Order: sequence, then structure tokens, then C-alpha cells
Amino acid sequence: MTTDHGLTPEQGTIVVFSDIWCSFAHVTIFRLHEARKRLGLEGRVRFDHRAFPLELLNKAPSPRTGTDSEVGRTASLEPAAGWQLWQDKDWLYPSSTLLALEAIQAAKEQSLDAADQLDLGLRKAFWAESRSVANYHVILDVAEKTGVVDVPALVEALRDGRARKTLFEQADIAASDTVNCSPHLFLPDGTDHANPGIAVGWQGDYGVGWPVITGDEPTAVDALLKVSAL
Repeated sequence: MTTDHGLTPEQGTIVVFSDIWCSFAHVTIFRLHEARKRLGLEGRVRFDHRAFPLELLNKAPSPRTGTDSEVGRTASLEPAAGWQLWQDKDWLYPSSTLLALEAIQAAKEQSLDAADQLDLGLRKAFWAESRSVANYHVILDVAEKTGVVDVPALVEALRDGRARKTLFEQADIAASDTVNCSPHLFLPDGTDHANPGIAVGWQGDYGVGWPVITGDEPTAVDALLKVSAL
């Protein structure tokens, strides 16, 4: 689909709107990283992460029943991305991803790569390790383990809240007709791609029913990476 929403990045960059809570974003971002490596495009395509904060758009936290119901079905698309049903204490299930999303934007001040590695680490922490990514100290621990993020600089940014305005500006864009869902990718050629390669419906209400995958093309991201590469 060809559009122009003022989100067209420079060549060599793909803009990705998503939330950490979104299982389909976990699949797509895993595929982007794996395909970039397989195609030899590391260093030629970067990912610019933007927030699609579901709790603001839905005016409520994402329920554990919802994310748990997605694991069995969505995980089958990319088992290697890392998944498990929530294993920690019930009260440690994250009631918010806003601080984690803010941290990703704050890390972008260091570099897109720092933000990208923090984004990837937080997704794995939530989906594969049942860690409470709402917790400030968990976020910093994940940042430390990336080996890329300057943690003292991230602490300073989170303490003064410099990325919070950016987060809410991105939430406003996510709430508009410009962005359809998490994940939604915007490419240098002016095209945008929502949940690339995956067609999905839902059986029953969210948190009660489960996702129904009606189509999947795992290599759909290959063409998006190739057209975006330097």
C-alpha cells in the first residue's frame, strides 16, 4: 500500500510502530532481525521504533488473559522468538508498558541501535522470561545486558522524563488513521505495511477468545528490508 503520512524515513531505515505487549509485533520484529542477518543487510537497514501504546489507545492495561491466550497460537509462527505462558507471580504481571516504551525512546538519544537492542531485549524479557517490564529496575537490567545501551545516560533520561513528550506524541499518531495496528511498518519508498505477511482474526472477545491465523508468509519482510537498504 502506497501512502504519505509524513512518516517516510530516509533510505536505510524502517519505522516500526508497536507495543511490547503485542505478540504479533514480537513475531515481526524477530523476523526483521533474522531476515536482516540472513540477507546480509546488517549495517544497511536500521529500525526506528515508535510507540503504539495499547493501554492508552484502549484506555486500559492489556489483560494477562489476552496475552496468555495469544502465546499458544502466535508462538507457533516463530517458536525461536522465545515464548512462555506467564510464569512469575500474578501480581508481578506488568500493568503498563509506558515506562518501557519511554525507555526505548530515551535510548534513541544514544543511537537507533541502542534503542533497537533495548526494544528487542524488553520483548524477550516479557514474552520469553516472564519479567515485569513495567519495573524500572528490570528495564535497567535489560538495558545493561544489551551491552550497547549506556545505562547511566538512560537513567538520567528517565529521571528527567525527556522522552515522555515524544512517547505521547507518538501515541497521538498511533491513535490516528495513519497507523492501523501493532506492528505497522513505514518504508523509505513511501509504502507502509501493517502486520506484514500475517492475516489474523479473533474468535471471541479479547481476553476470552483466541487469535485465528488465516494466512502467514514468513518471508514477507524480506522484500521490505531489500527495498529499504542503503
